[in-house]
Amino acid sequence: MKGRALLCAITTLGLTLGAPETSFAAEHLVAIEKYTFSPTELHVRKGDTVTWLNNEKRVSHSVLFMGSGEESERFFPGEKWSRVFPEAGRFEYRCGPHPEMLGVVIVAD
Repeated sequence: MKGRALLCAITTLGLTLGAPETSFAAEHLVAIEKYTFSPTELHVRKGDTVTWLNNEKRVSHSVLFMGSGEESERFFPGEKWSRVFPEAGRFEYRCGPHPEMLGVVIVAD
């Protein structure tokens, strides 16, 4: 039993000392109010999640990425939509039904 306990202790110590640093993904919020995205420019890291929350009173919106054409479903007042950003880059978007509403997510390594 002593040998097994010692092996467990050494293994645990090795994992603790040799473990690479881990970083946790963050979550970010973009509010939609008065036909604008706030903030209009958001800086995040790879793996982070961005959630768009519709705070309008009567209007539905979507998030349409101009580079890829990917578009969320329309979401209504009080509803939200989220997307994870696994790759670095600049992701410009607009509201599908309201093209004057513009925003950008900038993802760093």
